[in-house]
Amino acid sequence: MSDNEPVSATTRLGFDRRNLRLRRSLVALVAVLTTVMSTLVLTTPASAGSASWTAQSAAESNFWTSVTYGNGVFVAISYGGSNPVMTSPDGVTWTARTPAAASDWWAVTYGNGLFVAIAIDGDHQVMTSPDGVTWTARTAATASGWISVTYGNGLFVAVTNRGTDQVMTSPDGVNWTAQTAAEQNTWWEVTYGNGKFVAVSGDGAHRVMTSPDGVTWTARTAAEENVWFSVTYGNGLFVATSLDGAHRVMTSPDGVNWTAQTAAEQNTWWAVTYGNGLFVAVSGDGANRVMTSSDGVTWTARTAAAASGWNAVTYGNGLFVAVAYDGSTRVMTSGWPSLPPGAPASLVATPGNGSASISFTAGSNAGPAITKYQYKVGAGAWTDAVGTSSPITITGLTNYVTSSIRIRAVNSHGASPASAAVSVRPKVTGPSIGVAYSSGKNGAFVGFSFARPAGSILVGFTVRAYAKGTNTVVSSCQVLPNSRNCYVGSLVSGTEYDIRVQGYLRVSGSSTVRETFESATARVRINS
Repeated sequence: MSDNEPVSATTRLGFDRRNLRLRRSLVALVAVLTTVMSTLVLTTPASAGSASWTAQSAAESNFWTSVTYGNGVFVAISYGGSNPVMTSPDGVTWTARTPAAASDWWAVTYGNGLFVAIAIDGDHQVMTSPDGVTWTARTAATASGWISVTYGNGLFVAVTNRGTDQVMTSPDGVNWTAQTAAEQNTWWEVTYGNGKFVAVSGDGAHRVMTSPDGVTWTARTAAEENVWFSVTYGNGLFVATSLDGAHRVMTSPDGVNWTAQTAAEQNTWWAVTYGNGLFVAVSGDGANRVMTSSDGVTWTARTAAAASGWNAVTYGNGLFVAVAYDGSTRVMTSGWPSLPPGAPASLVATPGNGSASISFTAGSNAGPAITKYQYKVGAGAWTDAVGTSSPITITGLTNYVTSSIRIRAVNSHGASPASAAVSVRPKVTGPSIGVAYSSGKNGAFVGFSFARPAGSILVGFTVRAYAKGTNTVVSSCQVLPNSRNCYVGSLVSGTEYDIRVQGYLRVSGSSTVRETFESATARVRINS
């Protein structure tokens, strides 16, 4: 895998240690995988470490063999199944897709705006897609067991584990040309990095080959004669993993000179990738089916999300994603997706004095924690709000003026879409209206106190008598702005009423009534 490509292909296939032949039957392939795993000697498991993996649901329970990332989407390929392609924007929610042809699809990569998948068998052994959803069948250079594909330096390169021409190349993923490998080995995977293509093999006198252009290949000596099954590139280093051997990792700065390294466990390490400063390898067996390394040399065992047959892993959008060929869980993820939060919803605004309190339902967030919320008044600029959860406080608003407000959430990967707008009309929090009264025979004398809020002009008051416990007005009187009392008549002796005073304000310089204040209820009994 190359630092300068979106994500290299990571491809997996079953391996028969006795003859290294490709299995065309899924049942036979699974049986071979089981045989390989049962014959390996496992060491005492290392610490599970701190890396965390989360189980996710695959679109279908297929024999998933490869996964890659590009154009904002993860794409996985499987051998068999009614839909041997699935896509996901976040590694969590997966959708089944229909391939271009019913071939035995085994590997997928992304480059130059195109997903390219290859097959080990079938009438069409190449298909391409710009989005992972709609696929077009293409013709391979030759009919062979195409097992791995990568992209680098403007070229797609695929390798096979059988045949005479064991390499094919394409500048566009559509037109393919057969090329000759350095040796006729069982080539399992190819990657690109540091200006060259590097492929690894499970047999032969030389189990590595390199090429500057995908056309001319040179045999290289591996660190050990293991079944080298996967290779990637990152942080200036090629890293390969093996299914067997005393050392199941080897590293090289140039793809030519290789050094054996010790794996975290003696597992069958089917796949390795690089992302976010970390090499990650996955396995189909062992106590810990993941191992990680920051330098490719020192490896730490990690606990997988489930004891599944993990055989492909990739990195994209801040997330490691692995797929499996068996098990109840066939997708797992680790890390934070590089996604902003979803838009807040269900906004409710409560006005304050030059401010508003906005309650809301937070949007979805698969990424890092939300660090702040921002608001926009009308067409104004986004401004940081007070608070990082519902409700938030918005300040600097104009009293008695209705404002349209939108909010959005922000995390370390960006801002969410804006919410729907909510309207709010801030107001001065005026003083309470104090009510005093004295009862007459057919009415009540009502006096009250009220202080005019700053920035407003008193219009006047209304004193109302309501039927007890209701909002039915029985009698009322009007009070001028400079007065604080009136007589409410036409009441019935011996009857209780509810008295409330309402004050009316307008903003200075305006003739429009802009706000009202209402007192608490005072209950009065009219004298007999």
